[in-house]
Amino acid sequence: MKNQKTKTLVLAALFLALGVVFPQLFHAIGAGPVFLPMHIPVLLCGLICGWQYGGICGLVVPLLSSLLAGMPPLWPTCPSMMLELCAYGLLTGLLYRKLRLNVYAALVAAMLGGRVVSGLANALFMGLADKPYGFSAFLSGAFATALPGIVLQLVLVPLLVLGLQKATLIQPPTAAKTGGTQL
Repeated sequence: MKNQKTKTLVLAALFLALGVVFPQLFHAIGAGPVFLPMHIPVLLCGLICGWQYGGICGLVVPLLSSLLAGMPPLWPTCPSMMLELCAYGLLTGLLYRKLRLNVYAALVAAMLGGRVVSGLANALFMGLADKPYGFSAFLSGAFATALPGIVLQLVLVPLLVLGLQKATLIQPPTAAKTGGTQL
């Protein structure tokens, strides 16, 4: 059991590191806001490590990235992204590992839930920063601009999770008793 927890913690730390590194690579070619590279490791962390790790990873990645690389801007974008990504990590872990939805259903539901959290958080924090944020800005940012990233997530994330399961590097949720991964 202790060995399992250590493996899950190490994997969560890897996803956290990838959540900081991926955006740097994508922003270097000007594709960060379009492909949403910070989201992929957080979604994977929730699906593979469980809701607790996914939630913490989602909460910490934007703040760490903001402090280390200046992206996202510390105010007002970072707090919104922290809540959004926390929702992604929590929801993927809960829906996939606890409620046993299939990987696609868990991913789609978590992506929708995270976007709702993002819209509410942006309305709050942008309002506090005296920056206009309405429903059209929400739709544009959460769906229109992000469409390539959404497609990438819907293709790449399930392929990685199912591939790791097929290679027996992680267990599917029905076989996992602790809610985390089995390496």
